[in-house]
Amino acid sequence: METMKGEVVLNIPSEKAWEMYRNNEILSKINPDLLSAAEYIQGDGAPGSLRLFKLGPAIRNYVNESMEKIEKVETGRSVTYEVIGGDLKEMYDPYRVTFSFIPIEGDNNVNKCIAEWKAEFKVSAPATPPPEKAKDAALRFLKSFDNFQQSY
Repeated sequence: METMKGEVVLNIPSEKAWEMYRNNEILSKINPDLLSAAEYIQGDGAPGSLRLFKLGPAIRNYVNESMEKIEKVETGRSVTYEVIGGDLKEMYDPYRVTFSFIPIEGDNNVNKCIAEWKAEFKVSAPATPPPEKAKDAALRFLKSFDNFQQSY
């Protein structure tokens, strides 16, 4: 299995970023160009829950939607999904993603955190490259938390 990671620094506390990520209504408004809707199809966000992400026009030529099963939750810190349906499932199997929000320690960093995206995957379709586009889209989306949180 291959691994790919990326991270961005957010100018918000990790607790705030976590709340935003777990709330479908807020998540759907952060950057509709990248993610137009998120909803729990089954469950409430605990392990075993199913969450559907409908992607926005900026990346629709790559992925339209992704059905994900929540595998692990570290409250206030990270959530791990396995993609069980959608375009990514056809390209990579398995495809597991973890989003983490890590506080930055230090006096001047109280209101900052590191938002990390990590994917573990195995290419299943011939000539499919590693998921660089998914990484870029995820990091752009996470960086959007900074701008959105000012209005929220």
